[in-house]
Amino acid sequence: MAAGMSTRFGTPKQLIRLKGKYLIEWVLDAALNSHLENIILVLGYKNREIFEAISEKAYHPALQVVVNHRFSEGLSQSLLAGLRMVQKTFPSVMFLLGDQPMVDPRMINHLLDRFWKSHKDICVPTFQGKRGNPAIFSRNLYNQLLGIKGDVGARNIIKEHPEHVLYVEIDNPLYFCDIDTEEDLTRIKRKSETNPKF
Repeated sequence: MAAGMSTRFGTPKQLIRLKGKYLIEWVLDAALNSHLENIILVLGYKNREIFEAISEKAYHPALQVVVNHRFSEGLSQSLLAGLRMVQKTFPSVMFLLGDQPMVDPRMINHLLDRFWKSHKDICVPTFQGKRGNPAIFSRNLYNQLLGIKGDVGARNIIKEHPEHVLYVEIDNPLYFCDIDTEEDLTRIKRKSETNPKF
């Protein structure tokens, strides 16, 4: 999901540069190189500029691009735009945020593997008990997801169904780092200097 207006950052953060790549490319590359079968890239604000910036990857056979024209209504509309593309075809969906560049194929595959082996309807990564993203939901919760409104994502559904949640402890807190401000970007750049992923 990469449709937001980046109001706290002041410029489209999807297009800020990090180690030679656009921010959105880090997450997109992680998804495309993972075991995810189909990738839906949800754009909204400045969607034409972002599409042009990633034009080569935008035509990847495993990728579909959808534009959320209601991006100003919050995160829920991006979630819905993506879910509607897969709800009749796939038994589960993973929601990835476009501003978490440290998420990589290894983490995605680990979550998928644990989820597929479980009987839970939700899979959420944690670090020292703190919940993060990306999260996975089974088809059993699609109808509830389709009722989400505002800028809250699916956190309330997770809270309402604790018995259906598989919590997967992650060994690296960097996976949860997101970029909302210039300070966040500076901090990620500093941390990335010692991270072999970069």
